[in-house]
Amino acid sequence: MGFLKRMREAVTKPKASASLKLNKNAYILGENLEGVLSVTSEEEVDVSEVRAELEATEKRKKGRYETETNTLPDGKQETKQVWKEYWETATFFTAKPQISGVTHLTTGNANAFSFSLVIPASGQASYMGMDGSVTWTLIGVIGIKGRPDITTPAVDVQVLKAPEAPMIIKEKVVEREVVMVPCKYCGALMPETSLACPNCGAKRIA
Repeated sequence: MGFLKRMREAVTKPKASASLKLNKNAYILGENLEGVLSVTSEEEVDVSEVRAELEATEKRKKGRYETETNTLPDGKQETKQVWKEYWETATFFTAKPQISGVTHLTTGNANAFSFSLVIPASGQASYMGMDGSVTWTLIGVIGIKGRPDITTPAVDVQVLKAPEAPMIIKEKVVEREVVMVPCKYCGALMPETSLACPNCGAKRIA
């Protein structure tokens, strides 16, 4: 019976539930992604490690011409070039930091593991468009010795670009001395660059 039990356990996940909770809804490139991985087991389980797995994937729509051959009603074959669209997916970032080492889960007890990992500043911000997307996905993994791992549901992480620094415009004040001269008609003072007296309107005579 012991051997058969071990065989069953080797292909059966432990009876446990696990979830992730992030400390906020969105993160900026270069920022620390922080949260808590919670797990509750319905049986005694030996854990080899607890880790977080963050993956960033870019998906782009592309197209190419492909040769297509059709049989016509008269039995002849027609060959033509047809434009077909397809999606290309590439993973540009992966991180699997360990949150905890060897530990033991007891029946019915809730366990919480805090984690923190850096979102690279050189990465790409999340976006979703008709011709492409960038998604950041996080899962928690509880590695079980000799049995399938316990995993959390995947969580989509919203990653934003760092805000641009505000442009600072410095004003330069130029001061200059203004020479005042009296009007030869009314005696009122006026700038020497004036063409007429602002008091009486008479033209200034140099």
